[in-house]
Amino acid sequence: MKALTIRQPWAAAIAHGTKRTENCSWPVPSKHLGARILIHAAADKDRTRRPSHECPRVLTDNIGIWPDDRSAILAVATLTECHFGQGPDCCTPWGMQGYFHWTLANVIALPEPIPAKGDLGFWTPPADVLDAVLAQQTEAAQ
Repeated sequence: MKALTIRQPWAAAIAHGTKRTENCSWPVPSKHLGARILIHAAADKDRTRRPSHECPRVLTDNIGIWPDDRSAILAVATLTECHFGQGPDCCTPWGMQGYFHWTLANVIALPEPIPAKGDLGFWTPPADVLDAVLAQQTEAAQ
């Protein structure tokens, strides 16, 4: 299973909120479409991007509620689609024009964040991290 590192507060918005579109400058490699991936919160928060005009309220209403975990696996999701965002209503409120929109589904937040050092793009977590994810999913299913 691959992991994708996403800066905060976006990783928390995926794991604990309603964000189901990740904005990227590159398209999803086709081999990852339909795959389950791990959502990893980066060590740093996003200081460069601005949210779209509609999602600041969603962020403002939840910033103090969502955990601000860093350098950790937060959730598991299915990467279902990728398209180029055009027009102001594409994937609102989370989609940004001029970026590829990676659509996520079946997002399941892990009960406890799993510490892990991330990497750019898709990366393969070490076996102990994958084992910890599996253990939490098994416990949650029981």
